[in-house]
Amino acid sequence: MSELNVSVVAVDRSVWVGTAKSIVAKTPEGEIGILPGHEPVLSLLVNGVVRIEPTEGANVAIAVHGGFVAVDSDNVRVLAETAELASDIDLDRAQTALTRVQGVETPEAMAALHRAETRIKAAAAVTSQGLHS
Repeated sequence: MSELNVSVVAVDRSVWVGTAKSIVAKTPEGEIGILPGHEPVLSLLVNGVVRIEPTEGANVAIAVHGGFVAVDSDNVRVLAETAELASDIDLDRAQTALTRVQGVETPEAMAALHRAETRIKAAAAVTSQGLHS
């Protein structure tokens, strides 16, 4: 059985490493699904949830904020500015951050709004779809 070797790395740490059946990430053009045998790709990532179906164990959701995804010879590398396993996200804190910046039109507030929304989506993915990290 063919599999992907996946690593998700943030600037400050390794977030998830393992083998997977598939991975889905969000690019500026939309979501990209990657299966074993995928052609080589290098793409920007936008704020979104990276979903991983490991070869063993429960599915994984990771909130990713910017970066790149690189695919080559069944090796998938997600290099993110920041990344957080869904299980590590404090949903109440993310909701508070979202509420605090809603309606504020500064670039910093808009960035904080997008980060909070992504964190909430990742945490919700764990609850609604049975995903884990």
